[in-house]
Amino acid sequence: MKSLAGKKVAIITENGFEEVELTSPKKALEDAGAIVQIVSPQQKKVKAWRDDHWSIELPVDVNIADADADNYDALVIPGGVINSDKMRLNKDGVDLVQQFVDAGKPVAAICHGPQLLIETRMLKGKKVTSYPSLKTDLENAGATWYDKEVIVDNGLITSRTPKDLEAFNKRIIEEIREGVHAHA
Repeated sequence: MKSLAGKKVAIITENGFEEVELTSPKKALEDAGAIVQIVSPQQKKVKAWRDDHWSIELPVDVNIADADADNYDALVIPGGVINSDKMRLNKDGVDLVQQFVDAGKPVAAICHGPQLLIETRMLKGKKVTSYPSLKTDLENAGATWYDKEVIVDNGLITSRTPKDLEAFNKRIIEEIREGVHAHA
């Protein structure tokens, strides 16, 4: 039996996401039985970044303006410098993340993905990790930053880099199984 059968997960992204930071969690979640949808401001396709160049395009399932956290059990935020910088300026994206946070649903962010979390002002007192260059930004937002492959704090899952994807994916699945978290 698939452990996440009946669960629905949104992956929020913009052009410039780090390819493997979206495709790896998406595959892990689907392999566990979850329905995964890509949510983006882009209309039809969203383009990945890999190493030093543009790479694959993936279909967008739901436009970000139409997305609602009530329709999902969890949210995944892939990294990518371009993606994260664009998403943190997107009001619909910030609002959607805030909906997940307010509902106590699992939110997972890897690499530069936690930049989007800064805009929600929900990091005060949270334990997080990220790509090392975000340490000061996250601390300035009130979080305590750790240099660990994955950190979980009351349904918030953060991770550093693609090297940590195995641990990140495992913890996302565990947190979705646990379900909604009370606000700490």
